[in-house]
Amino acid sequence: MAGGESSQRDEAASGAAAAAEALAALRARIGEEVGVSDWITVDQQMMDRFADLTRDPQFIHTDPERAARETPFGGTIAHGFLTLSLASAFALDALPPRPGQRMGINYGFERVRFLAPVPAGSRVRGRFTLLAAELRDPRTLQFTHRLTVEIAGAERPALVADWIGLAVF
Repeated sequence: MAGGESSQRDEAASGAAAAAEALAALRARIGEEVGVSDWITVDQQMMDRFADLTRDPQFIHTDPERAARETPFGGTIAHGFLTLSLASAFALDALPPRPGQRMGINYGFERVRFLAPVPAGSRVRGRFTLLAAELRDPRTLQFTHRLTVEIAGAERPALVADWIGLAVF
């Protein structure tokens, strides 16, 4: 037997063991809040850069004076997709990798709801509740978090999404 084959088998066995341990730990926490990120300020510069990147220059996001005059928001608001795109930053801050995890992969969303606008200058953070965890294969764990993006000082969250991720061991 070649040394490379043995090494690959050892790596696969090690990954499978780490995935099984992570699954057991996660299943014990289903229904619990598992992480809260630090606050991120969504300022006008961030909104302008996002508008350029996504080619969505609608004035409610990019023209503070016009938005103050012509909208009920009193000024510019963040794109909903900008708020959603911060999910990765929230997760990196609030959900550290599990022991033995080689990579994390964004698998998608079951649902996303934009519930409140995020005015320019607002601080937002992500709050994660674990909804589900299962093995997709011996070395890959699939999990679903309810992500709630809170706005500092606001009663309603900016968005709520059920986010599916994969952890590869």
